[in-house]
Amino acid sequence: MWVILSSFFVTLLYMTAVFFAWRAAATARTPQGSVAWVVFLLSLPFAAVPLYLYFGDHRFHGYRSARREAKQVIASIREHAASYAPAKDSSPVNFAPFEYCAHLKVLRGSDVRLLIDGPETFEAIFAAIDAAQSYVLVQFYIVRDDALGRAFQEHLAAAARRGVRVRLLIDSVGSMRLPESWCETLRSEGVEVIDRDSARGPRFRFQINFRNHRKTVIVDGNIGFTGGLNVGDEYMGRNTLFGRWRDTFVELSGLVVPQLQLIFAEDWHWATGEILAQELSWSTATAARNANGLIVATGPGDLSETGSLLYFSAIAAAKRRLWIATPYYVPDIDIATALHHAALRGVDVRIMVPDVIDHRIPWLAAFAYFDELRAAGVRVYRYTDGFMHQKAFVVDDTLAAVGTMNLDNRSFRLNFETMALFFDASFAQDVATMLERDFADSYELTLDLAEQPALIRYGAPLARLFSPLL
Repeated sequence: MWVILSSFFVTLLYMTAVFFAWRAAATARTPQGSVAWVVFLLSLPFAAVPLYLYFGDHRFHGYRSARREAKQVIASIREHAASYAPAKDSSPVNFAPFEYCAHLKVLRGSDVRLLIDGPETFEAIFAAIDAAQSYVLVQFYIVRDDALGRAFQEHLAAAARRGVRVRLLIDSVGSMRLPESWCETLRSEGVEVIDRDSARGPRFRFQINFRNHRKTVIVDGNIGFTGGLNVGDEYMGRNTLFGRWRDTFVELSGLVVPQLQLIFAEDWHWATGEILAQELSWSTATAARNANGLIVATGPGDLSETGSLLYFSAIAAAKRRLWIATPYYVPDIDIATALHHAALRGVDVRIMVPDVIDHRIPWLAAFAYFDELRAAGVRVYRYTDGFMHQKAFVVDDTLAAVGTMNLDNRSFRLNFETMALFFDASFAQDVATMLERDFADSYELTLDLAEQPALIRYGAPLARLFSPLL
């Protein structure tokens, strides 16, 4: 009897592996991802089938329906495009590839302020929430029930008690450890908190892909925030394992704020079915800085590979300088090739990654790419003053961006991400100055993979095998 049952389950496992292999070949977003999954599933089904349930790389169709249903919101944003188009000679960068990724137009009339690390970021966010008069829209990937999480909770509750309408959208996977009691406390104060059990999208670890990795705060449609920080004590540098948490947010005003608000409205509509167009303000004043800005939101709901294309467009635009800060470097072939080509063209290409380990497999996988980068002339810096989690880049003196997108396959294809782009010399200088300080807290990698300790030397090539899945 035991032999019969064992044979049945083994047969069922192999049939499942074959089905998953077919599904991976039909739906994975890259040929590399298809090949990796097919080989893994057919050769090691005992390990691959459970992992495919977690990490299976399928195209995500439902979000496109939510976007179509929110057409009236999109139309109200696009009304600004003709009236506030940038002057033709205001930037040497071709806007078209970036506008294609965003499905929106670059607009003048915006301002942006760098917020460096947790204390400065949350001081600005809490001040904006405390000054809210009409509504507050909040979205974070991770929210924790700790000191920062409870302070965050109190500021939202206080705004609701003043009569401000507060909506909170949290990712069910990223915040799966957040107690429901934390959410209920806010609901009792009148805050509309997304119901993680009824919302569409991933809710548990067998739906780990298609995570909403965005971090957004919008106040009264006039002030917006986005960047790399989540709501938790480690993001304030209070975790003894990581020490200082090096991260960046931006505070936005002017005409890019309605674009950021549009992304929140789409996400809220996807999660709840509620259309917010008539309840929000879409007419904000232009900012004195009058910078050209664009919010690029990417994700698996897009018909093309907009995450990868965004970085490719930035790399292609670089003529003199391309500096990138990313906590994870696991690129696809197109991005790796573009970086090599930029360096060979004579562009000063620098990639800054953390020396501290956060997630071991992507940390190891990055080492398998560094030899090729350095051989082409790319300089790799490893940040040592704590853990670096910021996602930022600067191109020449003309373009800079801060947001939520890592330079890896997961951010490019599996997560919903947001980047705030500014085609503005002043902001580009601000970001360059910030990154120069970070380079000073880093060391330049000079060792080849063959010279690294055994764990890295042997682990990196193995970890790279999973790069299409990370």
